[in-house]
Amino acid sequence: MPELTHTDEKGKANMVDVGHKPDQIRSARAEGKIKLNPETVKLIRENQMKKGDVLTIAEIAGIQGGKKTSELIPLCHPLAITKMDVKAELVDDGVVVKSMAKCIGKTGIEMEALTAVNVALLTVYDMCKAVDKSMEIDGIRLIEKTKDDIN
Repeated sequence: MPELTHTDEKGKANMVDVGHKPDQIRSARAEGKIKLNPETVKLIRENQMKKGDVLTIAEIAGIQGGKKTSELIPLCHPLAITKMDVKAELVDDGVVVKSMAKCIGKTGIEMEALTAVNVALLTVYDMCKAVDKSMEIDGIRLIEKTKDDIN
């Protein structure tokens, strides 16, 4: 079994030292879904939610959330994000959110991609909670993560 990287020899929380690693171009993609009642989907489609344009606001919230990952997850390194993209798509039974995060750095950016999806989905939840009591967030997952040498 692989050794945990975020604990020290005594099992205590530890922020990994990545200072010795080379900078690389890193990217990650994630996705998730919130299941909604058909009436809620209709309200979003017709832009009739009282709080505003659900999909656009969720996308912006996801970008903001992804940028704040190191403030939310205690052992995440702050990264110089070069690109954060969040797309929220209305489907028959809810909203699917996909994110893509990119940076040049010494450690991966998958937590930022996953955080972006979570925050976007929570924003949909917040904006729809007055009209839909059965919403369900599901299927949040990392789709892909890559790292490439700079030269």
